[in-house]
Amino acid sequence: MASQSEPDYVFKVIIVGDSFVGKTCTLIQRSERYFKKDYSATIGLDFRATDIIIGNSKVKLQIWDTAGQERFRAFVKVYYRDSDGICIMFDKSSRESFDHVDGWIKDIDKEVENKNQIRILVGNKADLKSVVINEEANIKAEKYNMDYVEISAKENYQVDFLFEALAFRLLERGAKLQSDESLKLASREKRFYRDCC
Repeated sequence: MASQSEPDYVFKVIIVGDSFVGKTCTLIQRSERYFKKDYSATIGLDFRATDIIIGNSKVKLQIWDTAGQERFRAFVKVYYRDSDGICIMFDKSSRESFDHVDGWIKDIDKEVENKNQIRILVGNKADLKSVVINEEANIKAEKYNMDYVEISAKENYQVDFLFEALAFRLLERGAKLQSDESLKLASREKRFYRDCC
């Protein structure tokens, strides 16, 4: 294992989705441990890094928060290409943001040749009355061969689990896990989703 300050692995992760689905709030909740109630839409890109311990490995995720507005899409697309993982986020209380997931994936597929890129569908705002049921989200995730994770950035519900699951998938993808490492997230309650409201 690396020294205290040095990670064993570094992965670049992008969060995409419509404006105001909670991308920035999720990133701030994970990196700074608070919920930012009032914020402006992200202009271009924002960046945070977070360390996660998986088994005997220290993983650093470099997480890029992208602007959801149409006018920034051409600029943001460049960052898809060399990313190891992508979280495609929608707002569970917004049918429109869920419907736009297909468009986000289409944009990503145009730019990314890395077939090993890990993608996770993320339903945020589980604390609000949902108009998108988990069955629908799971069907869409399966269609694109992704996991689905439901979170609430506001309540800090499963935010850590999201990034732990992503780090686990990235390590698993790279076949970098040692056979003797007990890396089962089952040591925590593995809840990818729950029915809400």
